[in-house]
Amino acid sequence: MLRRSNFMLLLILSALLLLSACGQQAASTEPAASTATAADKQASTDEAAKPAEETAAGSAETVTYKSDVGDVEVPADPQRIIDLTSFTTGYFVALDAPVVGALSGAMNNKYINEQLKAEGTTDLGELPTAEPILNLKPDLIVVYKGTDGIDQLSTIAPVVQLEYGKHNYKDLMLEIGKLTNREEAAQDWVKKWEAKIAEVKPQVLAAVGDRTVSILNPYAKGVYVFGHNYGRGGEILYGEFGLKAPTKAQAEAIDSGKGTASISLEVLPEYAGDIIFTSPWSGDDGDPEVVYGNSLWKNLPAVKAGHVFQLDPTSDTYNDPVTLEGQLKFLTDSLLSVK
Repeated sequence: MLRRSNFMLLLILSALLLLSACGQQAASTEPAASTATAADKQASTDEAAKPAEETAAGSAETVTYKSDVGDVEVPADPQRIIDLTSFTTGYFVALDAPVVGALSGAMNNKYINEQLKAEGTTDLGELPTAEPILNLKPDLIVVYKGTDGIDQLSTIAPVVQLEYGKHNYKDLMLEIGKLTNREEAAQDWVKKWEAKIAEVKPQVLAAVGDRTVSILNPYAKGVYVFGHNYGRGGEILYGEFGLKAPTKAQAEAIDSGKGTASISLEVLPEYAGDIIFTSPWSGDDGDPEVVYGNSLWKNLPAVKAGHVFQLDPTSDTYNDPVTLEGQLKFLTDSLLSVK
């Protein structure tokens, strides 16, 4: 379910090679003779060098970062980050680390889009082309592990690969803190977050009692049951609050470590909790009313009791620190409203 950008990056890299060839051709057709003075030539050289100098500003010093795939030499204090993962962008926002380019998924996340716009972050789309990446002059590029074309991307800027799901969100926050020279800020966020959880958790547990909670997404072939590590509030509901899902959902989507399970509509009642968080699945063009309009759904105890809460399919799929902060309020208010 994680959308990877391998094919997209192959397109990017093909374009990069084309642009590189065009640059070499332009250089080879430069007039052999010139009437410019030495001073003029030096001024021209200095002007041409400015973009490279600006790109390296604040990042001339490098450090070795231990990434998920090995050591990478990165700027000690990166100033022009391009994130090609979408799901990590909110970590940079939380740490006030400068993101100059991000994918549309991140740009459309309601929890971070205003911050990105205010910073002037470029929306690279879902299938970025080479030109905007080159024009942004990144000093650090972040991708998911195994993305094709990493060697070529590395000719533009150091590339750090992240393995999706390897770290829980707190550990990943600390890792991004190391990567961006903001370790103290990352540690502070974790401490403040844990304090917020400690404040609201007793209220939530008292309100929910022994009732079960489900996260359900209708999609074209049935229903996705989500657990503790695929966003949609799972990190908070099951991780921080320690709430339980129905027995089968607990076993298949949480205790298994997978974070998700796919079920047919016919067995939905076995996976539906006393409280449900739901949204349509944004990964296909399936009609959610096939589920929401079905008698099986309408007769669920949670539906009849009004204990169903709608997630935002464009934003609540994320589990970065800024998104989690927004989710915490929504989830807490929802659970406290259950009678």
